[in-house]
Amino acid sequence: MRILIVDDEPEIRNILRLLLENAGYEVREAADGHAAVVEVQNDSGIDLCIMDIMMPNLSGIEATKRIREFSTVPVLFLTAKSLEGDKEAAYSGGGDDYLVKPFSRSELLMKVDALTRRYNVYRAKGDGSEQFIRLASGVLISPEMREVTKNGMPVDVRDKEYEMLLFLAKNRGRVISPSELYEGVWGEMPLPSSNNTITVHVLNLRRKLEDDPSSPKLIRTIWGKGYQID
Repeated sequence: MRILIVDDEPEIRNILRLLLENAGYEVREAADGHAAVVEVQNDSGIDLCIMDIMMPNLSGIEATKRIREFSTVPVLFLTAKSLEGDKEAAYSGGGDDYLVKPFSRSELLMKVDALTRRYNVYRAKGDGSEQFIRLASGVLISPEMREVTKNGMPVDVRDKEYEMLLFLAKNRGRVISPSELYEGVWGEMPLPSSNNTITVHVLNLRRKLEDDPSSPKLIRTIWGKGYQID
C-alpha cells in the first residue's frame, strides 16, 4: 500500500518514512500542501495521506479541501494542536482521523492500518462505480454500501435513519420541511403524527453523528421551516 507523507520538516518525513517502510508500506513524500495536491492528482494509487496541518503557503486543512474536490483518499492529520476547535476544523476540512504530536509508533500504525483497510474495502478500488458523500463532523456516507462512518468508524444507523440522512445530504444547502422529509423517505402522505416521527429520527441521528448533539452542526434545525445539511 502506498502512503503520502506531507510535512514541511524533513526530519519528521524521515522518521515517518522509516516507521512505515519497516511496516511494509510504500512511501511517497511532499514538502508542502501544494505538492500534496499535485501528488494525489497524479497518482491514483495513493491509499492514505498523512498530513501535517501547520505548513507555510498552504496548510494541511486547505490542501485537504482541494484534494476533496477530486479524491476520497483518507487523510490522517498529524499536529501539535489538540484543542477541540482544532479537531473540529480538521474533520470539517475533510480529514478522516487526527493524531496529536508526540505520538506513539503503535498508535500511528493502528490508525494507518484501519484507514487504509477501510479505504480499500469500501472504495471498490479501480471500479469507479462507488460514490461517497462527505459531510461535516467527519461523517461519510457510502450509498452503494448503505453505510455511514464517522471519523473512519462505522456507525449503526437504522434503515429510516440512513434514508433520512441520505435525503438531506442529497439536498444539502436546502431547507427540507418535515412533511417533505416524511414524504421523501416513507413515500407516504404526511399525517399529523409525522412531525413527531421525523423529530425522533433526527434526534437519533444527532445522538449518533454529532460531536455535541445538544449543539448540532451536521443536521441543523431551521426554526419554523425544517432541517438542513450544509
